[in-house]
Amino acid sequence: MKTVGLWIISLTLVISVSSQVFHWGPCPTPMVQPNFDLNRYLGKWYEIEKIPATYEKGTCIETNYSLRPDKTIRVVYARTRKGKVRTAEGTAIIQNQREPAKLGVSFSYFTPYSPYWVLSTDYDSVALLYSCTDVLRLFHVDYAWILSRSRSLPPETVYHAKEVFSLDNIDISRMVPTDQHGCEGGA
Repeated sequence: MKTVGLWIISLTLVISVSSQVFHWGPCPTPMVQPNFDLNRYLGKWYEIEKIPATYEKGTCIETNYSLRPDKTIRVVYARTRKGKVRTAEGTAIIQNQREPAKLGVSFSYFTPYSPYWVLSTDYDSVALLYSCTDVLRLFHVDYAWILSRSRSLPPETVYHAKEVFSLDNIDISRMVPTDQHGCEGGA
């Protein structure tokens, strides 16, 4: 029992130091986009706001989704950091055909797919994404993103997006805007 306690404390410290958001208890179970249409979702999305993640530092963050011949989804994540554009390529899959808005994404052959849920989208201007990982149902680490087809959204759209997260018991109190100014292709 002492070993389990030390393990939990160590894991909690690692998560705390890495600036991730963690909460006691299991992940919330928000509703996802009904009748999700992957083909309409594909293409370029710009990050407007997010719950901070250590791997997402930078400006001009965007993600491009495209379908591969094997029906997996190519995910190309790009950000500018210290004056240089850095990219990462991953793979997303629909994990359950009955709930196609519940994607799984991985940026490495060695890691399992992480939840990547499309909570809401109109396909043309805004999308709300959520990811959460339970740790022994004792606590969870979550991420949330507001994406747009353009580098900015009207304040009322961002406000409404945050309301959707809050209604699903997702704590967005640490959500921060992503700097999309001075990016290639205009601000």
